Amino acid sequence: MANQLPLVLVTHTLPDGWLDSLHGRCRTIIGPKDATVLAPELKAHLSQADGLYTLLTIRVDEDILDKAPNLLVISNMAVGVDNIDLQACTRRGIPVGHTPGVLTEGTADLAMALLLAAARRLDEANHDARHGLWKTWSPTGWLGADLLGATLGIVGMGKIGTAVAERARGFGLRIVYNDSCPNQGAESRFGASCLSLEDLLIESDFVSLHVPLTGKTRGLIGEKALRLMKPNAILVNTSRGAVVNTADLLLALREGWIAAAALDVTDPEPLPPEHPLYKQPNCLITPHIGSATWNTRRRMAERACENLLAGLAEECLSFCANPEVYSRE
Repeated sequence: MANQLPLVLVTHTLPDGWLDSLHGRCRTIIGPKDATVLAPELKAHLSQADGLYTLLTIRVDEDILDKAPNLLVISNMAVGVDNIDLQACTRRGIPVGHTPGVLTEGTADLAMALLLAAARRLDEANHDARHGLWKTWSPTGWLGADLLGATLGIVGMGKIGTAVAERARGFGLRIVYNDSCPNQGAESRFGASCLSLEDLLIESDFVSLHVPLTGKTRGLIGEKALRLMKPNAILVNTSRGAVVNTADLLLALREGWIAAAALDVTDPEPLPPEHPLYKQPNCLITPHIGSATWNTRRRMAERACENLLAGLAEECLSFCANPEVYSRE
């Protein structure tokens, strides 16, 4: 009887309890905790796999799909699906699940934390205190930027961007935003103005990125964009690393085109420890922790389970990244 249950390959080991809803409903083979490629023990079972439960660090491409002819569903424990070849999945009739919504608040909290930390130079101040550079109180020591009355430019006014605006309003920031679709709710709630990207970059004291990684957004913030920003401006990125051109950002920080950057995502990711961005005192980097709260990550895991089980039952996924798969003839 157990062998009749569908086989699911789970790319990573997750904490106890996060996959409880799968028990008794499918067989699972689980990969290592910190995998960056599909583990050999999972690859060996691709030909029998009915479902694939993935994290962002595993690339699901044509090669993997060709080895898994029986796949009914792929469920990604993430909002983004840039690790998965969506077009290839759609051609094969495979729905791809993702987990929007559940990480909105956690990511918005981190975006504001990074903005505040960069504005008040907390990373530099902490470093100097730990290394004996704090000699006495200084009237000009570690001077930072004020938030009250400053302008925050939000690039991508979706759920996370809107949640950041909600938090920013409490600090007295003026909100402007750029999005492909005007957000009437943001305009009425926060008095936010929709600007072109160029005008947003020119006007903003802080710029926070909240766009998905697509062909249009890859490298969106490069030399041209960075040179438009104020020399006292701070860039915050909690979206995807490749939205920002890393080499151009490094040059901007070195040459003072902008004052600072705070990054939860990088390109490449993870950023190698020898990368020169780490040596920039005006660049704060965290290891992709936007959704890293216990409640958020568990809810992501559970939503991914829901998508997976729906796909195994050949039902429509509640959160599908390629809904066009259901309109295929």
